[in-house]
Amino acid sequence: MSNKPTKRIEELRTQLREHDYRYYVLAKPTIPDREYDRLMEELQKLEDEHPDLVTPDSPTQRVGGEPIDRFRNVTHAVPMMSVDNTYSAEQLREFDARVAKGLGGDPYRYLVDPKIDGVAVSLTYERGQLTVAATRGDGRVGDDITHNVRTIASVPLRLRGEDFPEVLDVRGEIVWPTEAFERFNREREQRGEEPFANPRNATAGSLKQLDPKNIEGRGLLFIAHGFGRVEPATVDTSSELFAQLNAWGIPISAHTHTVDSMDEVIERLSEWDERRHSLPYETDGLVIKVDALDQRDALGATSKYPRWCIAYKFEPEQAESRILSVDFQVGKQGTITPRAVMEPVLLSGTTVRHASLHNFDQVDRLDVRIGDSVIVQKAGEIIPQVMSVVKEKRPRNAKRIERPAQCPECGGEVERDEGGVYVRCINPTCPAQLTERLIHFAGRNQMDIEGAGEKLVTLLVQKGFLKDYADFYHLHERRDELLQLERMGEKSLDNLLEGIEASKKQPLSRLLAALNIRHVGGSTAEVLAEHFAEEETSGKSNSTMERLREVCASGPMEEAEARLEEIEGVGPELAYSIVHFFRSEEGRRVVDRLMAVDPPLNMNQPRRETSGKQPFAGMTIVVTGTLKTLGRKEAQDLIKSLGGKSAGSVSKKTDLVVVGESPGSKLDKATELGIKTVEEEEFLKMAGIE
Repeated sequence: MSNKPTKRIEELRTQLREHDYRYYVLAKPTIPDREYDRLMEELQKLEDEHPDLVTPDSPTQRVGGEPIDRFRNVTHAVPMMSVDNTYSAEQLREFDARVAKGLGGDPYRYLVDPKIDGVAVSLTYERGQLTVAATRGDGRVGDDITHNVRTIASVPLRLRGEDFPEVLDVRGEIVWPTEAFERFNREREQRGEEPFANPRNATAGSLKQLDPKNIEGRGLLFIAHGFGRVEPATVDTSSELFAQLNAWGIPISAHTHTVDSMDEVIERLSEWDERRHSLPYETDGLVIKVDALDQRDALGATSKYPRWCIAYKFEPEQAESRILSVDFQVGKQGTITPRAVMEPVLLSGTTVRHASLHNFDQVDRLDVRIGDSVIVQKAGEIIPQVMSVVKEKRPRNAKRIERPAQCPECGGEVERDEGGVYVRCINPTCPAQLTERLIHFAGRNQMDIEGAGEKLVTLLVQKGFLKDYADFYHLHERRDELLQLERMGEKSLDNLLEGIEASKKQPLSRLLAALNIRHVGGSTAEVLAEHFAEEETSGKSNSTMERLREVCASGPMEEAEARLEEIEGVGPELAYSIVHFFRSEEGRRVVDRLMAVDPPLNMNQPRRETSGKQPFAGMTIVVTGTLKTLGRKEAQDLIKSLGGKSAGSVSKKTDLVVVGESPGSKLDKATELGIKTVEEEEFLKMAGIE
């Protein structure tokens, strides 16, 4: 007879899953937190004693997974399409008229949901077990974030009951509830770390952590709002399926409801605009969807949007304040931008004291002056910006904003860009540029160094710990000195050093984007890194970085530029900038120091993993002109997701040119070279999108 506590383990798992359901789905907990913790501790102890009884869906398996080296791609079985936006009751009625016409007069109902401002993800359950969690990505291919999503307590690792489908693909948003976000920010500030700017961006960054331990305690929440594959499907309406999701333990919005007409939606718009401020997470509108699934199928979709769904966006909040002064900020490339310092004003739930003026052309266009009353709005609900001037309130002593004659940080010489929009400090040793470059280097889309926020990097520059990028990788040698800094605790320092060590695994494209080479952003860095990763090495073991540097630094400068211009998407100005960086004394020194770091940084670029059909495999494709249904970035992402390379210029190496409205000289070049051209409709058919 076995002495293994199999029965007790299963009892504990059942109890814990039920308590999770009551807490996250029903919002009606029945036991105190301490009792829940006691049950979890008992289960953990039994599983530690009997590791052969541990199962992947056990409540103990949410945290503690191993870090991953990088994210793999996941192809969505059903594309995660965007939703068309509207901003007025009139546009909602126009949408409703299209639905009525498309359904030929048949009656229909709408399902209405708050438009949650989070990070869109897809959760796939097979036979009730969570198997894959993925980001939306470009709608067809996303990143596998299963290791992080398993740590989110509101996501069931195993569905409740037994009547769930064989395959269930749930779509929803992962959000950082406002209260939990603010609490986490307070804790970061107490540790001397930079607070996160806003919940949505912080959530996106959390989900892209390579080590799931880094997102423990953040209190992220999943809320379902849709679905992809459901096999077999047993319901006729979305509202019925949502009720089933709730029963299976998947959280849905408590505010989801059905209405009989668009008039009902419109009547409640102002009520919803007010109510959204009382919700525990951020929302920016309503999503209105035809409820019946067969009617959704009948209405179908364009290549970009479903025809059965629309999002009504609330107007961004605005407030009036007065400009007290204007300060000038110096960016990583020396760009000097004006920023308004204002009387404090409450805007979208936060107190705002500064607002962007963008550039000096914008200052002239608005005719904004110090002392003016201005209307301020948050762009995308994130960055405050000055929208207009209340001219009738202008005081007599309002002062014009002048372009600076010298750098406000170093007093160095400045010059105006061609066209006059930007003013730049041209002093390469300007301390403000150094700080901004280091902040950029450590940023989320570059080396993604956890803990290296703006305030800390600024402090480390001021105290002499950071003088260039490589100094990040020598901070561990100065641990005792760092602990003497104000508000630098051991835990904060350990988190920073762990983040620095983890950044060494970033692919070369992220490092190139971090180096502040002029005109080299994330997409260009990826093109460069992938090109040199694929070059024949003739048996040599040179890294991708070494091959790139060799091309840039060898022979006459004109020849090096010409070789880079052979790469699709690299034009003369970009080629000059890249070659100039690798030949400059500062560029050589920076790269040499980074390559000397021990243990070393990753100086290679992994080959892009692909899955599913790849109709553009091996093809170089240029998009020119304005497409009707796809934005330029969306078209480029689609090409990459289907195996192709997206280039910015036409050459003999181009295989296909996609032609939109007003194509310009690229079409002429394609015709001259005899390269195949297609219009958008044919391109979408080639991509498998009818």
